[in-house]
Amino acid sequence: MAGVCSDIIEDIEDLISSQEISPKARYSFRKNVTLRAVKKKQKTVETAEPQGYQCDSIIPGTQTIFIKTWGCTHNTSDSEYMAGQIQSFGYKLTDEKEKADLWLLNSCTVKNPAEDHFRNDIQLAQKLGKYVVVAGCVPQGAPKSNYLKGLSIIGVQQIDRVVEVIEETIKGNSVRLFGQKKQDGKKLGGASLDLPKIRKNPLIEIIPINTGCLNQCTYCKTKHARGNLGSYSPEEIVLRAKQSFDEGVVELWLTSEDTGTYGRDIGVTLPDLLWKIIEVIPEKCKMRIGMTNPPYIQEYLSEIAKILSHPKVYSFLHIPVQSGSDAVLGDMKREYSREEFENVVDTLRKNVPGITIATDIICGFPTETEEDFEETMTLCEKYKFPSLFINQFYPRPGTPAARMAKIPPAQVKNRTKRLTELFQSYETYSHKVGEIQEVLITEEANDNVHYVGHNKFYEQVLVPKSSNLMGQYIKVRIVSTKKHCLISEILDDQSTFNSVPKNVESKTKQHVTSLYPILFLFFVVLVKLLWFLFV
Repeated sequence: MAGVCSDIIEDIEDLISSQEISPKARYSFRKNVTLRAVKKKQKTVETAEPQGYQCDSIIPGTQTIFIKTWGCTHNTSDSEYMAGQIQSFGYKLTDEKEKADLWLLNSCTVKNPAEDHFRNDIQLAQKLGKYVVVAGCVPQGAPKSNYLKGLSIIGVQQIDRVVEVIEETIKGNSVRLFGQKKQDGKKLGGASLDLPKIRKNPLIEIIPINTGCLNQCTYCKTKHARGNLGSYSPEEIVLRAKQSFDEGVVELWLTSEDTGTYGRDIGVTLPDLLWKIIEVIPEKCKMRIGMTNPPYIQEYLSEIAKILSHPKVYSFLHIPVQSGSDAVLGDMKREYSREEFENVVDTLRKNVPGITIATDIICGFPTETEEDFEETMTLCEKYKFPSLFINQFYPRPGTPAARMAKIPPAQVKNRTKRLTELFQSYETYSHKVGEIQEVLITEEANDNVHYVGHNKFYEQVLVPKSSNLMGQYIKVRIVSTKKHCLISEILDDQSTFNSVPKNVESKTKQHVTSLYPILFLFFVVLVKLLWFLFV
C-alpha cells in the first residue's frame, strides 16, 4: 500500500526548500536521493515503505506512471498537461496499470458513479501496492473524505507541480497541494498554458480558456472544486492556439466550466477572444466552442451567430437547459427561464442554418413534480435535439439540493426512461442521405474499419478506412445514417464539389450512355467527309 506519513505536508515548498538541490536539478544529474526525516515547523515527517517496493534509495524519473481521467474536456486537458511534465522529467508513461509504479487518478465530481469508479480505483491501487496521487474536482472539493486519507493530492490549480508531488509520494511522503493562481490580487485561469503537453489525440488541442463559474446551481459540486471565475488572457490563449497548429493540430477545442462567462473578470468578452483565435486558424482546420450556460451568451447572440457561421468554426454549441420547467429552474438557481432558453435556440437556429445544439436534462430533481417533468418533455419534443444528454439527479454532498427531500428512485427511473424513449423515437439525420459533405478526419472508429470525421455541424461522419486520411479534410457522400452518426463513401474526385444525389447522378450517366451510337455514327460520317475533301 502507498506510504502514509504521520504528518501531511500542506505546502511542498517547505519540504523542497529544505533539501540541498531542486527537483529539476535532481532529474538533470540523476542523483540518488535517500529518504530521511525532514523537519517542518517543529514537526517531523516520517516516511513509510509501500508494500512490495524498496525505498531506501530512489532514482527520480525512473518510475512508470499510469494516468486515468474521468469527466469533462477540462479534466482531459489537465491530464495532458500533467502527462507532458511527467514525461519531460524522465518518467515513463504506460496504459498498463498493472505495470505502473504509481497511479495518477484525475477525478470528476459531477455524478456519483464517476466518484464511485474513482474510489474503487484508489482501493485497487492500494491493494496492488501502488503509489497513488489523486487530482481533479473530487479531492479539491472534499479533501477530508475518509478514502483520501493519507493520499497525495494535486489541486486543480496546481497541475504545474505534478512532478514534485509524484517525487515526494514515491519517497513515501503524503503531499496535499492546494491554492489559487493569482496575479496582482486577481484569480487566474490556472497553471500556465505553456506547459509541456502530451495530447490524447495528437490532432486535437484542448485549451481551457477559464476555470470556475459565476453560477450557484444548487445541485452542482463543481463550483466547490473549481471556485469562482478565473480567465486566461486572450494573448496567452491565442499564443497557445498558434503553437498547437504549428505542431500539426487540425482541431481546436475551447473548454471551461462555462465558456460564456469568459473574460468577465478581466474586462474581455468571449466574441473578442474568438475573433482573435480565428485569425490564427489555418485553412482546413476547425475550432469547437465548448459548453456555455444560457444566461451568459444571451447578450452576445448576434455576434456568436456570426462566429458559428465562420468556415473555420464548427456550427455547434452545447447549451445545457436541465429542465423545461421555470419552477424547477428557479429551484436549481439556473438564472434563466424556459422562454429565455428558447430564445437562444431559436435565434441561433435562425441565424446559423443547420446548427447542432446539444443540451442536458436532469430527471428527478427533488422539487420536480409530474407537471414539471411534462414541461421538460414538451421542450424536448419541440426541438428534437440531435444530442440530448439525459441524467438522473444525484445528490452531491455539500450542495443545497442534497438536503432536499428526494423523489422515489423508481419514479426518477421512470421519468428517465420516458425521456429516453422520446429521444429514440425521432430520426436525427435520415434527411441527409445523398448529401455531399466536407469532413475533417481526426480519429479511428472503434470498429477498426472506419475513420471518424466531423462535418461543419460537428455531426459524426464515419468514413471507410481505405487509406491514411488522418488529419485530412475530404469530401464524402452520405449513404446511410444511424441515430448518432452518418455513414459515408469517399468521393473519387476530391477537386469538385457536387451536391447531385446519387440516384440523379446514375440517371445522368445512363442518358449519356444512350447517346454513344449516335456519336459514333456522326464520327464515321465526319471521317468520310474529310477523306473526300482532301484525297
